[in-house]
Amino acid sequence: MDRTQVHASSGVERSFDQSETIVSKTDLKGRIIYANEPFIRISGYEEKELLGEPHRILRHPEMPRCVFKLLWDRVASGQEIFAYVVNRCKNNDFYWVFAHVTPSLNNEGKVTGYHSSRRLPDREVIRTTIEPLYEKLLGIEKSHSNAKEGMLAASAALTEILGEQGVSYDEFIFSL
Repeated sequence: MDRTQVHASSGVERSFDQSETIVSKTDLKGRIIYANEPFIRISGYEEKELLGEPHRILRHPEMPRCVFKLLWDRVASGQEIFAYVVNRCKNNDFYWVFAHVTPSLNNEGKVTGYHSSRRLPDREVIRTTIEPLYEKLLGIEKSHSNAKEGMLAASAALTEILGEQGVSYDEFIFSL
C-alpha cells in the first residue's frame, strides 16, 4: 500500500512497501524496455507511456546530474553501482529508491543494456545524509552557467568529500 508524506521542497512523497522491488530494464541508450508492476504503479505512468521512453523521464530536478553521470559511466564500463535516487512521478510527486544498477551482458560479455532493481531506502539515511549531500552537489551544479561545467565541478566536489572521509564511493554508500 502506498504511503505519502509532505516534503517541503517537492510536494508529495510517494512510498512503496518494503517487500517490493521496483525493476526496469533499458537498452544501451537508456530507453525503457521493461517495467514491472510496482514501477508502473509508483511512477504513475501506464506501461505504454514508459516503454521506449528514456529513463530520464523520471529525472527529478533535485537529483544531482553528477550522481547520474557516475552511475551511467560505471554501468557503461561494465560495472555495477548502488545509488540513492529521487525520481519524479508523472503527476510531479516524488519517491526515493536505493538502486542497484547493473549492465546486461550478452554471451560474449558485451553490454547490451541495463537492469535496475530498486528498494525502499532508509528514510533516516535520506534525511540525515543523502538530502544534505545532494543539496550541496546541486548548489555547485547550479552555481555554473554551463550545465556540463557545473556537473564536472560537483563531481570533483563529491570526489573531494569522499577523499576527506578516506572512502571510495562504494564504501561510502555501504556505510550508510
